[in-house]
Amino acid sequence: MKNRFFPNESEKYRRARNELLQAEDALRAQTEDVAALRRKLPLGGPLKEDYVFDEIGADGNPIPVKLSELFAPGKDSLLLYGYMYGTKQEKPCVMCTSIIDGLNGNAHHITQRMSMAIVAKSPIERIVEFGRSRGWINLRLLSSVNNNYHFDYQAEDENENQWPMANVFVRRDGKIHHFWGSELMFSEFIARNTRHVDTMWPLWNVLDLTPEGRGEDWYPSLSYDE
Repeated sequence: MKNRFFPNESEKYRRARNELLQAEDALRAQTEDVAALRRKLPLGGPLKEDYVFDEIGADGNPIPVKLSELFAPGKDSLLLYGYMYGTKQEKPCVMCTSIIDGLNGNAHHITQRMSMAIVAKSPIERIVEFGRSRGWINLRLLSSVNNNYHFDYQAEDENENQWPMANVFVRRDGKIHHFWGSELMFSEFIARNTRHVDTMWPLWNVLDLTPEGRGEDWYPSLSYDE
């Protein structure tokens, strides 16, 4: 592919594009370096408790499920995404919903290597009803309304404000440990909109390929029918 060009492009365009290409290559290398650092993290703290969540069973009724039971056979990593859809919220978080739309589409691929579930602090019936309206047929939807998971793992503050916290737990020697959390949104080192889970959120990465980019004041919506 070296020295391949597109029809009718100018020398000015090619010089600028090659400069950008070098930057893109450097970004990819940095992304890989950060991922390597993440993989080398030591184990975090042992799971505070084996939280019992609610989910909808095969008969359509709520059933309890422990966090330890969310690990699929042969899978030792578990992603729990804290969905901002608390009991006090009339509607769920638009941004979270966009993220979960993407996770639903990729769930079959992701779960080949790890386990994954979406957790909101609302009654399970409410969560599942909204999930059905979005077509989330590939995701495990859970409620933490009857436990302290959200607060303990930074998806809720002392005022019951919800936060979009993604947490990874790992199972080692029969014990469960916290491994990684999307703490970038709390980082004191970043004084801007962090979009802390961009790496698993297709929306912004696709928009970044265009001249218009992400924009400064556009955000996704729960519905585009209006």
